[in-house]
Amino acid sequence: MPHPPHRRLALIDMGTNTFHLLIVELPEEGRTEPLVLLRTKVGVRLGQGGISKGEITPEAFARALHTMDAFQEEIELHQVTDVRATATSAMRVARNGPELVQTIFEHTGIRVEVIPGEREAELITKGVRQAVPLGNERNLIVDIGGGSVEFIIADEATIFWKQSFEIGAQRLLDKFFPDASGVMPAAAVAAEQAHLSVVLAPLVAAIEEYQPVGIVGASGSFDSLADMQIGQLRNEADLPPCTELAMSSFQESYRQLLNGNHEQRKAIPGILPMRADMLVVASVLFDFVLGVSGITRIRTSAYALKEGLLAEMMELN
Repeated sequence: MPHPPHRRLALIDMGTNTFHLLIVELPEEGRTEPLVLLRTKVGVRLGQGGISKGEITPEAFARALHTMDAFQEEIELHQVTDVRATATSAMRVARNGPELVQTIFEHTGIRVEVIPGEREAELITKGVRQAVPLGNERNLIVDIGGGSVEFIIADEATIFWKQSFEIGAQRLLDKFFPDASGVMPAAAVAAEQAHLSVVLAPLVAAIEEYQPVGIVGASGSFDSLADMQIGQLRNEADLPPCTELAMSSFQESYRQLLNGNHEQRKAIPGILPMRADMLVVASVLFDFVLGVSGITRIRTSAYALKEGLLAEMMELN
């Protein structure tokens, strides 16, 4: 009898900025943790040029397809047995999102599930819990994506409140960030903060009600802030699951981001050039959250949606 092949999962998170691929081998007897075979990401910028108009541009459509073709090659190379692909904000709102889902299926055989914001928040929480010991303290989990931002108040066992807002970094960039100079003037910062104070009223109310004591930041913007803290750009495999982010480090990074132009920001150690402008509007958002919550303890989680999907699949096994 030939030995049955190991069960291998591929988990794909098709975000508005970045597509992630995680390939793992499920544990067999004697091993409790899945074995990570590949962890990679590609800056697809699916929302660039079109998210605020509710469409995926032809260029972004082509980048998405090219990336999924490359992911499919890795999936075949690693002899994967199960594939789960989720898509979030950009695909939720784009008129041609269903067309992209169909074209990806025709090209690769991968079925993409477009998930609502509430489900996204649940999966992010599951992922964060794998990386950050929340214990029985309530934490505010913040995931600033390109299209949407998820806020969750949770401890290790319970989600007390969660909401997804369509105010991701690409949308904020389109709305508040000046094109030409590459510098975000004080008036634009004030305009973004005024907008957030209206849109995020439910968050402010939830913070008052549940009184979280710490913040956990997940996904790209927070990976960048953790890299800026040590002045070194790390790839996904090198990021520790959880990082303590000093308030002084964030404030220094925020100052650098606000004072620089495009070129100066790209030169800051630890910044991915693709993220240089988005990080400005994301940091304004994060500074707003710090202001309304009064929280000073910040941790970052290298795990988010795809790790949540993995945790969920492990539970079902």
